[in-house]
Amino acid sequence: MERRRVIETFEQAALAAGRTILEVYEAGIHVTLKPDCSPVTEADERAEAVILARLAEALPGVPVVAEEAVSAGKVPDINGRPFILVDPLDGTKEFINRRAEFTVNIALIENGIPVAGIVYAPALSIAYVGSRAGAFRLTVNPDFTIADRRPIAARVCRTPPVAVASRSHNNAETEEFLAENGITEYRSIGSSLKFCLLAEGEADVYPRFGRTMEWDTAAGDAVLRAAGGKTRGLDGTPLAYGKTEQSSDTDFANPFFIAWGAGEDQP
Repeated sequence: MERRRVIETFEQAALAAGRTILEVYEAGIHVTLKPDCSPVTEADERAEAVILARLAEALPGVPVVAEEAVSAGKVPDINGRPFILVDPLDGTKEFINRRAEFTVNIALIENGIPVAGIVYAPALSIAYVGSRAGAFRLTVNPDFTIADRRPIAARVCRTPPVAVASRSHNNAETEEFLAENGITEYRSIGSSLKFCLLAEGEADVYPRFGRTMEWDTAAGDAVLRAAGGKTRGLDGTPLAYGKTEQSSDTDFANPFFIAWGAGEDQP
């Protein structure tokens, strides 16, 4: 796949989904529960339909693993193939509580690595993209076109580091990690924007001691890696994607991880 075409497709799909999400956001939100008791809204479902249609048209034949489709039992064969991960509305709790930190996430995975991705926050009118061409922050116009594009880069880790943590999923393990590493300054923010704060040099570390799925993290991870950062499991190995037939968890579930900005001298 030609990478430039992939990024252009991701951008247009995400912007179209963002338009749909904001229509629901402004009209009023109706919440239902999925079989796992996690919340889902009309915006999740409509946005995913928009994204899947765009991807099928522009990138036919590329398998797409999308959150709501997987929840409905629709999982494509990805064995040995590049594939796309889609979270049509990351930060559903933020969306329901009318906080603007929800995002659209789309990422391309090759050989277990997120090599291209977009994180778009429609209520904030910003997006982040990452690929082998680098990482960029985009400003989005009210008509859902791109106003500008500027390069971003993760910064070398400060001492002590500045952390970002989940607004909705903080826990005792996270607090213990912050204390052990002497971290007293941190920002709480929802969705995959945590990766993006690292990618643009606004923070140094994002510890995640809680359950996530690959579609939650792949796009932000792609942006962070393109900006010079990294995401590692607690054993120090890079977070991998396309994890199926796991003995200890369901398909596409992530282990706990730590995402870092640039540099090798992390604690």
